[in-house]
Amino acid sequence: MHIDHYIEKILPLREQVAIRNGWLKQRLETFLPHLMAREGFDMWIVIAREYNEDPITLTLLPQPAMSARRRTILLFTKQDNGSIERLTVSRYGLDGYYRSCWNPDEEEQYDCLARLVRERNPQTIGFNTSQTFAFGDGLSHAEFENVRSAFGPDLMARVKSAERLCVGWLEHRIEAECTVYPGIVEIGHALIATAFSSSVIHPGITSTEDVVWWMRQKMQQLGLEAWFPPTVEIQADDMGFDAPPGGAESGLRTLILPGDLLHCDVGFHYLGLATDQQQHAYVLKPGEDDAPAGFKAALADGNRLQEILMQQMQVGRSGNQVLQKALEEAEAEGITPSIYSHPLGYHGHAAGPTIGLWDRQDGVPGVGDYELFDQTVYSIELNVTKAIPERGNRTFRIALEEDALLFDGKMRWLDGRQTAFHLI
Repeated sequence: MHIDHYIEKILPLREQVAIRNGWLKQRLETFLPHLMAREGFDMWIVIAREYNEDPITLTLLPQPAMSARRRTILLFTKQDNGSIERLTVSRYGLDGYYRSCWNPDEEEQYDCLARLVRERNPQTIGFNTSQTFAFGDGLSHAEFENVRSAFGPDLMARVKSAERLCVGWLEHRIEAECTVYPGIVEIGHALIATAFSSSVIHPGITSTEDVVWWMRQKMQQLGLEAWFPPTVEIQADDMGFDAPPGGAESGLRTLILPGDLLHCDVGFHYLGLATDQQQHAYVLKPGEDDAPAGFKAALADGNRLQEILMQQMQVGRSGNQVLQKALEEAEAEGITPSIYSHPLGYHGHAAGPTIGLWDRQDGVPGVGDYELFDQTVYSIELNVTKAIPERGNRTFRIALEEDALLFDGKMRWLDGRQTAFHLI
């Protein structure tokens, strides 16, 4: 369906805020207690200064927050009944989400924090420091020094990295988010379908840069926030998939012509959740009414690799285990695979297990060792290469990326996948 049919579906900002804040409260009340118990923390402290935010700060603050305020300190403490006490040691309150407990006229901010911690006497205190996960390393050096000075050796002995709390918080999708996510991905599919159609592309006139800027402009018009600049590339008899990047500046052809195999990569944020999709189009030559059989066979290989990968994505397996098993199975079937899938959620390249990188098909230490959990979303990103008989057995690449959900132990597409080329 044409992307303009979705204009009425995209909510006004005020309604978006209400939905996102409802999700936040539900996550804080229902998932966070489970997460802190799962990871063995009595207390979690998140500290950020304005414009130097921890990567998770804004996911913990109600909308329409756009930054921390001065210094924002959030304090989470596990209670005997399993619930979580949520406090803020900050100049500005966050009523309904966190109880304010600092009077700046009576106490310095870090003195207040240290007092609250001692009163609660936690045995395990989490701070966001990590050698492995960028999402778990949001505590700045200066703030860590402030903590160490205020806490003293006795409390510092109870501190450990909260990296798994950070990753777990970011990657988990509550059921309400799982229900809404397919409709967000559907908007992305409509954007690509329109971009890869004669509504936008006129062979011999339209360039790849024209399509890129059309997508950027259309996302802005719809109120969708691109999280990376979209790309469109050509593969043709005179342009391989390994051609150097750079568009027109590199001297490569950017004008779209009959016989071209087009590829796009596009993603945006809506309702705080990201999409990430790659699809292909074929520009028909005179007399053609479909893509060549060789291209369709290559796309079928790509679809089969998607199936193999998703079958291997099981709760409890690490990203590296999934990668190894999927590559072995694909190669046994005669597919030439490359897998570089990643979690998707609040961020595009989001928190969770890395399942390969394009330049690390032997596994990724650290981030690839993290295991898969239920109710998480992934961008199934991969490619296959295949010789195309109709093109003199030149090798072409099919690079696909579609968004999928791991729910109740099973992977499923959020809004289907590409199994046939867009035809122009």
